[in-house]
Parts: sequence; C-alpha cells; structure tokens
Amino acid sequence: MYDRWSAVYGFFFLSVKNASKERLNDITYHNIKILDKIVDYNIANGIRLFRISSDLIPFGSHAVNTLRWWELFQTEFDAIGKKIKDHDIRVSMHPGQYTILNSPHPLVVESAVEDLVYHNRLLDALHTDHSNKIVLHIGGLYGDKKQSIQRFITNYALLPDNIKTRLIIENDDKFYHVRDLLEIGHSLNIPVVYDNLHNRLFTDNAERSNSEWIELCAATWKQQDGTPKIHYSQHNLQKRKGSHSDTVKTDEFLHFYHSLKNKNLDIMLEVKDKNISANKCINLIHDDTSIVRLQTEWKRYHYKVMECSSRIYCEINALLKNASSYPVQEFYTLIETALEQGTSKQGLIETCLHLWEVLKNKADEKQKNAFFTKLNMFKKDKCSAQAIKNVLFRMAALQEENDLLHSYFFYI
Repeated sequence: MYDRWSAVYGFFFLSVKNASKERLNDITYHNIKILDKIVDYNIANGIRLFRISSDLIPFGSHAVNTLRWWELFQTEFDAIGKKIKDHDIRVSMHPGQYTILNSPHPLVVESAVEDLVYHNRLLDALHTDHSNKIVLHIGGLYGDKKQSIQRFITNYALLPDNIKTRLIIENDDKFYHVRDLLEIGHSLNIPVVYDNLHNRLFTDNAERSNSEWIELCAATWKQQDGTPKIHYSQHNLQKRKGSHSDTVKTDEFLHFYHSLKNKNLDIMLEVKDKNISANKCINLIHDDTSIVRLQTEWKRYHYKVMECSSRIYCEINALLKNASSYPVQEFYTLIETALEQGTSKQGLIETCLHLWEVLKNKADEKQKNAFFTKLNMFKKDKCSAQAIKNVLFRMAALQEENDLLHSYFFYI
C-alpha cells in the first residue's frame, strides 16, 4: 500500500553521487515524517508489531553520510518514540543480505559492524528498550560450516554490549538450520527467531513440527528480551524458491496458528502486501468478534472486489448483514476468491463509474474530461487500468476523500 502513495507513505532514496549534505538532510527529514505517518496508521489499525526499514536514513552506515542525524532530528525521534511507547508498539529492524558478521574478509566484517551500529543508533534515537530487536542471519558457509560458525561467535564477542542486547538471530533456508541457530543461541545467550518458511524449504526439516521448533526457540528468550518473536510467511510458488507470497492466505494461516501449542508469541508477517495482510490476520484471531471489524475492513476492500466479481461482491454484502455474527474466515476466503479471479474489464468500468459518482460533485470540467477520456481509451484497449485509477486517485487526493484514498482498489 505504501509503495504507490509515495507522497504520504513512501520513503525517498538517492544515489551516492547525489548524496550531498543538503539532499541527505532533506530526504532524512522526509523519511522520518513518513515513519511518523506509518506509526499513526499502525496505532489506528491495532498493529503493534512493526519492522522499520533499514533505508529510513539514506546511507545510514556509509561514509558518505556525515550528518549527525540522531541529533539533528531528535525532536522528531522523541515524538515518534513517545507514540511507540504510549501505544505499546514493538519495533524491529532487519539488516540486509550484505551485513555478514561471519565473513572471512575483514572489510566485510567491519562494514557489518558499522551497519549494526547504525541500526542500534536508530532504535536508541527512538528511546526503545532492548525488547525492540535487530534481526540477523548467521551468514555464508564459505566452504567450512564449522569454521564459519566459529567466526560468527568470535566476531559477535567483539560487538559493543548495547548491540549484543538487541541482536537476535534467525534460521535461513540454505545454510543454517534451526538446529544450528539453537546451538549458537545457547552458546552466546542470543534469542533465536524461528522462520517457518525458511525451515519448510530447508532440505532437512522434518524432524519436528513448527510448534516444537517454536517452543525450543522461545526458550532462548529472556524476560528482558520481551515476548518471543517468530517470522511467518507463505511461499509464492510462481516465483523463485523462498519468495514470499503476495498476500497471506486465510486457511493456511489459521491452520498454522491453531497448530501452535503456545500462542504467547509476536508474529511478524513477511508478505508483499504488508499492512493489508496484517489487518487480515489481526481480524482472523482477534478476541473482539464484533461485525463492525469486518464492516470497517469491507470499506477498504469493496471496490476492489466489485472490480473482480459482482457476484462475490453481493455475497459479501449479504454475509455482513447479520449484526450478531462474525464470519471472518468466510469473509476473507470470499475476498481471496475474488482477487484470484483478477480484474474483469466490465467490472473495472462499472467500479470506476461508482467512484466517479462519489467524486463528481467536487470535480471541475478538466477533471471530468480527463476521467472520461481515460475511460473511453480503456474501453478501446488504448490505456491500462492503472491509468484510469491514477486519474481517480488524484481526484480523491485533491478532495481529501480519505475512505477512497485508503481503498485497496488503488493498491492491490
């Protein structure tokens, strides 16, 4: 959702050659303001677990960035950190694939340490406690797994204590099995994050169930580390091995969730549609089973479902009429069925006309001409569906039609 609406929810980036102090300052300020808006969104939607992008501060661990950003923007960090604390939000960060602590190359290790210093400094700037973590993979094999593990252990010992208290380690799908992580975790007293998809894709993954592995990993967490945390994702079978799915499928998630013996966990979703799946999973397992939750969610989905299937659109409307029910699994399964059918050309035309009825009273002649020109072009296959949506989105933004701006019609 955030990617398309860059003016409101998107981080800005730049290249090294354009990284002047002025540009770094401007983009850092912009990105921090976007983080503030994302935190507001999470508060409004009951999302209490959130991963902050490593790209928040451009070139945060690179020599090109000499700004003391944690001091320049401390007022902004203080305000965001207060929201995080007041609303009991837990944040984390996950350095990328080039932050390799067990590399045999000293310069790579030095760069990894600098990157961890940056991530820790950002979490400190927000005044978060040490239950707000930095997630790291062990790294590569480099031809000798035993030596590579020992290098990780040796290099970890050299880290500053304030980084050690935040660092947690995660199993991967190629080199380091959960079994390896548990040995390292117990050896170094580091909490272990269990990743279900990585374990599923590992060649040796059948000895224990998800629930059993999670119990063993949870035992590595101390009280000061906070609630044990796991990563949950589903596999996109149409893409390369290990690719995360575009969205979390309802039945698969519920099967996983109900199989857990201990549900005292923080579950981080790793999925392409981010907050959309987060809202879905919260509603699937929430103690509040008021139909209002689903009616609120339907406001976001209904134009998108209308675009794909008028039949399912009518079915969901009928489903939500019973105020005493909470048919959450059926609700999301119907939505998923509609989205899998994809956009219907006639459905998109009718949906766009519905949105026009909402917007037309405040639209000027130029906007009206732009909309109907694009609509006619689409009917003749001379422009894309996205081109029409862009016209409607711009009108909704100008008119500050917040319900439309948050409609998944524009983002899925």
